[in-house]
Formats: sequence, structure tokens, C-alpha cells
Amino acid sequence: MIRIDQLTYRYPGAEKDAIQINELLIPAGKFCLVIGESGSGKSTLLRLINGLVPHFTGGTLGGQISVAGLDPVKSGPQMMSRQVGFVFQEVENQFVVDIVEDEIAFSMEQAAIPRSEMQTRVKQILRKLNLENLKTRKVDSLSGGEIQRIAIAAALVLEPKILVLDEPTSQLDPLAAEEVLILLKQLQQDLGLTIVMSEQRLDRVLAYADMVVILSPDGQLREVGLPQAVIQKCALKPPIVQLAEKRGWFPVPLDVEQARKFNQDEKFESREKTSFEITSQALIEVQHVHVNLGKCVVLKDIDFSLHAQERLVLMGPNGAGKSTLLRTLLGLIAPNQGEILFKGKKIEFEHTAELSYNIGYLPQDPNALLFSETVQQELETTLRNHQIPVQTKSLEHLLTQLNIQTKASAYPRDLSTGEKQRVALGAVVVTHPEIIILDEPTRGLDQQTKNALLELLLEWNQNGKTILLVTHEVEFAAAFASRILILEDGQIISQGDPRKIMRTHPRYTTQIARLYPETDWLTLNDLPW
Repeated sequence: MIRIDQLTYRYPGAEKDAIQINELLIPAGKFCLVIGESGSGKSTLLRLINGLVPHFTGGTLGGQISVAGLDPVKSGPQMMSRQVGFVFQEVENQFVVDIVEDEIAFSMEQAAIPRSEMQTRVKQILRKLNLENLKTRKVDSLSGGEIQRIAIAAALVLEPKILVLDEPTSQLDPLAAEEVLILLKQLQQDLGLTIVMSEQRLDRVLAYADMVVILSPDGQLREVGLPQAVIQKCALKPPIVQLAEKRGWFPVPLDVEQARKFNQDEKFESREKTSFEITSQALIEVQHVHVNLGKCVVLKDIDFSLHAQERLVLMGPNGAGKSTLLRTLLGLIAPNQGEILFKGKKIEFEHTAELSYNIGYLPQDPNALLFSETVQQELETTLRNHQIPVQTKSLEHLLTQLNIQTKASAYPRDLSTGEKQRVALGAVVVTHPEIIILDEPTRGLDQQTKNALLELLLEWNQNGKTILLVTHEVEFAAAFASRILILEDGQIISQGDPRKIMRTHPRYTTQIARLYPETDWLTLNDLPW
């Protein structure tokens, strides 16, 4: 079990505590979900469990924490790794070696486990997690879902009693995320594991949890208890829970399956289907583009246009080629065949600097855009690089829009993942580009921040911006998109009106659409109240 008593922790140089928890008990064998706004201390709490904080961060720790009978501070991360397996939020950064079976064996080598036992354990964990076909693959060749499963295997091979995961589904498509969550629940039941997991996408994970911990924005324990009770006191409710509150359903359903018993007798007529039509100018035209990376065929005969003031959402499974397509649009990757036009002019490979005046691009990893000493300097540097005068009031307004105005003097790389995402977005849009291209912009964001981002993007779109974004968040896509394009196995398999696309491709549909399949409803706003 995990027991916390009067625990406080403050990072070096910080003015206030990152975590303040008076009392918390996580019983052995439970699946505990930790939720809260970006920057509320979720990752800090998880790292306290295995001793990474404060051993690798320094800082000031008060109170007591006991994990499986050990003090993580006294024991240290090496000893705690026998009790606590850990999967990081940016999971690709925790891999050390190139080959899957070597990566799984690495922690056992550090623990001086005999080679014969290592071989046995690797075989067992590969079989347990259904990864035997991947054992000789290179890690960098795996899909997002496969990478998460390998990270879980590497964390479990030392046979810990506790598995800690920091937003393990944040980079996964809906099907891959579901597979990982089903796997975790199975491991909990089969091995008696205690699982502690932070997550922002509550519509995915809430029904799997046995208990929920809510942290307040200042790192205090706000609520703890059973999911049905705690979620009603939470501002981060998924659509099904919000609907249940409106309808008075009790006990509160946590997913679509639980909600179906309440809506069986509801009868609603679907509105007339909306027609899909584009009449504005094509800003970007992609004409029969093929892209190979080495010997791998990544994109095949891609043909579509991005129109002025459109809100185009690109969806598809991990490894489908979405990020490669975005990089190709920007001239970062040269197509092997076909061409891309911007306002009728062919985009030339490696002419990205010229395009950046008209096209703002936020990559999947925000760290790729963060180089300055403070958040405000990040925006100022971008303006200077484009030879645009720095206007302090405009910068303050943008920081307020992104809800990072209090972080203006902070070092960007010390921020939470969600905060870094917003800083990078600010650096992208501060030059007011005509087209905004975003690769997984909701990664690491809590629901309140996602809602604020949605409103901000819609406002920018109303003011003339054209926006293309990639996301695995079906709820966000449904609320934002004017058109959805589905990419699978490097090919466009479907594109059109969101109501049609999400009905014909259940993998990419919302909770409301699944609950009311006979209608064309996608979000709560579509329902007749």
C-alpha cells in the first residue's frame, strides 16, 4: 500500500510547495486514478512514490511517505525500482537501447539478476503482454501503442508490486488507448498489482479506476474516493457524466456501456443531416503525394486541399503517417512523387523559413520550439526572427489567452507538459500566420484548458485563420472540425462532414454518438435539453 502523511514538497528555487497532502491511503491491489489541472502536481506525486523526487530534483521534502513498507527517500530510486515500476509521460525518452528484448532486459542487468533468470523473465513478460512478435524489432520502428506496451513490460520485468504511469494514453489513438487500459486492468486482476495512474482523458479511463484522487491547482488533495462519488465534485467531467447529471441518472454511469441502461426508453428524432460543402479558396493543394522514409512507404497517393478559413482535423491510428504529412506540407520532407501547392505555387523542399511567414506549425513535441530563458522571451525571439516589432501589450494579451500569464518569467522547460504545449503554441501564433498547423495540440492538457483552447481556436478561425490539426481526441475533434480526414496505413480512407465520418468510422466517434447511434448527435450541445 501507499501511505502519505503531512507530505509537502517544494522544487529548488520555487516560491511555494508543488505538493501539499495531509493524508492519503492507496490500498494494495487498487487501480488509483490521479487527476487535476495541468501543473497541479500530478507528475510530482507519482515521482515521489518511487523516489525520483527528490533524488533527481533536489528540493525540500516534509512529512512522510511509505510505499510497500519502504521510505522512498531513504531507499532511493534503485531500491524502489524493485517495488515500483514507472512509465513516464514522454515514454520514448525512457528507452535506453534499440531492440525491444534488450530494452526489457536492461533494468535486470542493472539489478545484477542472473542471465538465465533474465532470459526466463523476458520470455514470460513478452508472452504475458502478447509482445513476442516484437521482441527483435527496433524500438523506433514501433507504433505508439506498441511503445506503451513495451514500456509497461520493461517496468514490470523486475516484478514490482506497484505500477505507476504518467498519462500513458496521451499520445495514443482511441483503439490503442483502449487496448492499453484493458491490459492494465488485466494485469491488476491477474498479478494483484497496485496501479497509480495520472490521466487527462477521463472519457477513456474513468470506468477502469477503483478510486480517484483529485489534486487542486496548488497541489493540495481536494477529493479522494470512489469514482462515482468523486467525479461529481470534479470540474473535469466527461460527456457521459455531464449528461447523467442533466438527466438525473443514478448511480452515475462512467462510460457508454453503463449509460445505456438509462437511455433505453428515450425517443428522439434526429435533425435533418447537414450537407457538406466547401466554397472558399484552396490555400494548400496536395496532389497525389507519395513519401518514402528510407525503405518504408509512409504516404501513398495523398490528394486533398485545405481551404481558406477551414477547420480541418486529421485523424488516424498511431503510425498512419499523420505527422509525416504535416512535415511534408511544410517542406521539411520532400515527396518522392506528386507536389504540394501554396496559393497555386509549388512548395519547395527546405524552403520552410519562407513558408513560416504564412504558416505556423506546432510539432508534437513542444520542446522542439523552446530555447529561451523565459516564456515571454520565447515569444519575443520568434517576433525578432521574423523582424516584427515586439509589442508588450500584445504579448500579455496572448499569454492571457493561453492562460500562462503567470508563467511569463518562468523557464519554459521547467513547466508541466501542458504548460509547455501552450508556450510553444504562443510562439507559433505570435506572428499571426494565415494558416495554423497543430500536431496533437491537446497533449498533456486538462479538460478546462482544452475547452479554453477550443474556444480560442474557434475565435481565431472566426477572425480569418485557417486551421489544420492532428488529434486523437474524438470529443475535441467533434467540437472543432468543419471537416475530418481519416488517414490509415499512409492513405486517405475517408474525408468529409464530421457527422458522417464519425458515424461511418466508429473508431473515431464520441461518447454521445455511441450512446445515441440513431441520431446525428456528436456532442452535448447537439442534444435537446
